[in-house]
Amino acid sequence: MNDPSGIPPGQRPFTGGGEGVPGAGHGGDTTGPPGSGTRPRWRLHVGLFAGTIASTFFVGYLMSADIWQAAGYSASIMGILLVHEMGHFVMCLRDRVPATLPYFIPVPLPPFGTMGAVIRMRGLLQSRRSIFDIGAAGPLAGLALAIPVTYVGLKLSQIVLPGDASLEGTIRLGDSILFWLLTRAALGPIGPEADVLLHPVALAGWAGLFVTGLNLLPIGQLDGGHILYALLGRRARWVGMVFLGVMIVLTIFYRRGWWLMTMLLLIFMRREHPPVADMRPLDRRRVLLGILMMIIFLVTFVPGLMW
Repeated sequence: MNDPSGIPPGQRPFTGGGEGVPGAGHGGDTTGPPGSGTRPRWRLHVGLFAGTIASTFFVGYLMSADIWQAAGYSASIMGILLVHEMGHFVMCLRDRVPATLPYFIPVPLPPFGTMGAVIRMRGLLQSRRSIFDIGAAGPLAGLALAIPVTYVGLKLSQIVLPGDASLEGTIRLGDSILFWLLTRAALGPIGPEADVLLHPVALAGWAGLFVTGLNLLPIGQLDGGHILYALLGRRARWVGMVFLGVMIVLTIFYRRGWWLMTMLLLIFMRREHPPVADMRPLDRRRVLLGILMMIIFLVTFVPGLMW
């Protein structure tokens, strides 16, 4: 797939939930949502949200030189980010975990116009069930919107042949299994010599699927790390170290574009999970959902970002 921006995607990981384009996270903070016993910074939240709308619109316009396509890109990527964040936020409200409203991160530069969003938690989590529900809610909510956004965007995309002038200055994006399936569903069989020039809405969908896979890496403070911790307890750290080793090998021998992400993952592996009052194992329903989350990771992860 080709990204018309022509600039390699940048990203940063979640630290326990939240979405970014990518990146987001949880961590200690002194602010929180209404009812949490702390005061939200309304002006900061609203200002960052408005700034990220502006920055994503600007980048969408740089890609397309069309106001409506830029608006579609901005609405799509902001919608995916917001839905993902609110998945975490609603679960925090339900479990009475103090958490902030999302902090969006505007970056008025291609390829995405944002580095995602962050919500922050503080205090003692009630149980492994709570940590599982908060960690899983964001990726599930974001994926539920990213799939139709991707499909619609692909319907608006163009099938082009090698040498087409529209391919000049583009880069080739890697496919996840799910993105490949959605491409075939939206556009039908594509000849071996043909390629797809992504509409800005499709790029927003690609980013949404990409960060879903990225955040479900079972490492440290990523959503996948929280889910694995809820499933396995402190044994999850050893599994995370194995996956981190795989990422290091992937970076050295396969895609050197992963080096920044791998460095960030090394930092996140150093952070311990927040304390949990109730360490009882998960129930059968959550264990099955945890397995489903790992399957979602496998079908949304992109080993090769671009070439």
